[in-house]
Amino acid sequence: MDKNNATGLILISLLLFTYFFFFSPEPPPQTENNQTEEIVQQNNEAETTSSSPSVSQQVTSQPDSLLTEKFGFFGAFMKGKSKEYVLENKDIKITFDTRGGTVKKVLLKNYVTHTKEALILIDNTSSTISETITTSFGQVDINTLFYNANLNGNTLTFSLEGDEGKSIKKIYKLDGSGFTLAYNTEFINLTQERSNNIVQFDWVNHIKRVEKSLERSRQRTTINYFTVNEDFDYLSETSTSEEKATVQEPVNWVSIKQKFFNASLISDQAFTNLDIAKRINEADDNIVKIANVSLAISDQVYQSNLRFYFGPNDYDICKEVAPSFEKNVYLGWSFFSTINLYIIIPLFQFLEGYILNYGIIILILVFIIKSILFPLTYRSYISMAKMKVLKPEMDEMKEKYGNDMAAMQKEQMKLYSRVGVNPLSGCIPMLAQMPVFLALFNFFPNAIQLRQKSFLWAEDLSTYDSIIDLSFEIPFYGSHVSLFTLLFTLSQLAYTYYNNQINTTVQGPMKSIGYVMPVMFMFFFNNFSSGLTYYYFVSNVITVAQQLIIRKFVDETKIRKVLDENKKKNQNKKKSKFQQRLEDAMKMQEASKEKKIGVNQRGNKRKNRN
Repeated sequence: MDKNNATGLILISLLLFTYFFFFSPEPPPQTENNQTEEIVQQNNEAETTSSSPSVSQQVTSQPDSLLTEKFGFFGAFMKGKSKEYVLENKDIKITFDTRGGTVKKVLLKNYVTHTKEALILIDNTSSTISETITTSFGQVDINTLFYNANLNGNTLTFSLEGDEGKSIKKIYKLDGSGFTLAYNTEFINLTQERSNNIVQFDWVNHIKRVEKSLERSRQRTTINYFTVNEDFDYLSETSTSEEKATVQEPVNWVSIKQKFFNASLISDQAFTNLDIAKRINEADDNIVKIANVSLAISDQVYQSNLRFYFGPNDYDICKEVAPSFEKNVYLGWSFFSTINLYIIIPLFQFLEGYILNYGIIILILVFIIKSILFPLTYRSYISMAKMKVLKPEMDEMKEKYGNDMAAMQKEQMKLYSRVGVNPLSGCIPMLAQMPVFLALFNFFPNAIQLRQKSFLWAEDLSTYDSIIDLSFEIPFYGSHVSLFTLLFTLSQLAYTYYNNQINTTVQGPMKSIGYVMPVMFMFFFNNFSSGLTYYYFVSNVITVAQQLIIRKFVDETKIRKVLDENKKKNQNKKKSKFQQRLEDAMKMQEASKEKKIGVNQRGNKRKNRN
């Protein structure tokens, strides 16, 4: 590893350091929202006599006849008893309540929490949905009224039926498989009671913690949405402060998305007046974030293909739900996501078809990718071997020019040109491998396939593999020790040591940098997916093995002979345009430096005379 390679490695490491730091924010600040918590508390009551916030205080103790007189059609349904109904298939179980005729609880059958309990995505203590209409009696939340229910196969209908054919119907339908719940609401003969055909839909979701790492869960939880103009956008995932947004464009879907699951509202037409907000209550370790979604839904949209999605962030499943819904699965920035979509994921899925152990799948994936990238590794090693062979000439230049770096660099370029060596050829292979490195950095922590899949001591490859839980927290590191992260760090240090042994061109501070960066990265990776750090650890081991094999077949004597022949052949060779521009730049830099020195000397003379 010569000076140019070392410089390139330092730049790459700094880029990685910045990239990882961006995705590893400080712990979030504490915030409070008493109003939201009060709404959730109100929704826990088994019986209620309220309708909407504006009329609820008037309903508490009034007789049924007076309620009907004051609130017309709606008054007859402001009192009642709650009863539960269930729709379920092989993937999901959804519990409904006759109070509100709305979803009360969602159980994902094929998943469990990090504590191995049933995975309840939402329930009536965490999620509140209000659907408010404007009537001649005031604002009425139809989700506080009491409905009659009719369960017919996979269809559940909630209805309110009054005189003169007036009624409200909520119809839910669940297919035999999947995570999508069809939902339609019909308002019949209520034009005199209603001021418009708009329903104000408000959803407050205290997102339940289901993963081991609360920090990583909070960094991957946000609100996504997709507009009718096919623009996908979201609130910042990593922001630790309260964040709000008002969306001017109509939207087709809005999703309350956490690391591996999401709860969403979808329409083939459009919602309007979307307001979204999210915040963190650091004091509550059982809640990841608090999400608020507010939008306007017309009767026409209600009667179209409106639906909920309560399910996993699985790319293959989500892409069938709605246009661009698969963007709820984060695979990195555009370029990296392309690598994941067309290279990493197909390879991963192919291996899944033959191998059940995901640790073995990752191991084979490493072998395949390292084999594909082997030509780059070979070229990088050959470049380092050439620079090693040139070390005697480089040492002579150091003795000859001492601290005159400009003259030293000029002579180095002449030498490189004569022997036919590109000083950047060692950096280019490393840079070429970086897109794959960063693509995998986004794939493994977000691959639901790895969730709760064990390998060796790692109980869950989607999160950190703690072998020691500390009773205190180390700043930027955490309160646990991840063994795969430690092995990755040690393998990176061993790789650096090995390179320094076969390449003696790096000296002084540059030599120490290679040992400092792995230790710095250890702090960032300690809380990351063990599948990712396991992959990087095995990748380092294979890289060293490849270089040992290459070393057995590379004859440095032959390389020396080729370089000497190139030197003779190129002795009178005309300089390339690139080399000429480089030399001109160096001359300009040297002239500028001399000019600056001259100015300083003249200034010092004037000071001395004074």
